[in-house]
Amino acid sequence: MILHYQTHSPFARKTLVFANEAGIADRLEILHHETSPTLRNDRVYAENPLGKVPVLLRTEGAPIFDSDVICAYLDTIHDGRKFIPESGDCRWQALTLQSVAQGLAQTGIALRWETVRRPEPLRYGALRDGYTEKIEATYDWLETVPDFNAPLHVGHIARATALSWMAFRALPSFHNRPRLNRWFDQFERRPSMRATPLSGDTHD
Repeated sequence: MILHYQTHSPFARKTLVFANEAGIADRLEILHHETSPTLRNDRVYAENPLGKVPVLLRTEGAPIFDSDVICAYLDTIHDGRKFIPESGDCRWQALTLQSVAQGLAQTGIALRWETVRRPEPLRYGALRDGYTEKIEATYDWLETVPDFNAPLHVGHIARATALSWMAFRALPSFHNRPRLNRWFDQFERRPSMRATPLSGDTHD
């Protein structure tokens, strides 16, 4: 399988961390692609009409995107314990945490547009402040989630990769939330995270 990837995407990294945790990363050929709303990548557009990575190309079947769907697919092709619980409240907790983590990264990307990526005369201060408020509220919520010692699931992977990207981009810090920060520091030491470091910058 081929994974269209980007070394500075929290979403692409989530899929690769997931593959590492599932023990199937060696089945993926990783191809880096630069993508941006202002920089068209025709190779990625050929597989995903949104022009975004990650995209998973399988030997059989249509391409799969985005990271949530790719992780769900990967969870069906390994022989170990599933990282997306199949039933019960643990399933909904895992999927909710994944959704919050995805939203955190998306809000961080939006905040970067209003602080460093958009030409300065076009930046909107009220929108910047609104995004910052959402990020801080999300950190507060993550600090209270009672799942830090639960068996590893997709929500944990999404949370760790989103937080790592927030720190990588020097966005508002979560390090003053002690439980969240302690959990993150431990997760960062996992082999799956060490094998997938973030690098590079966005090209607009």
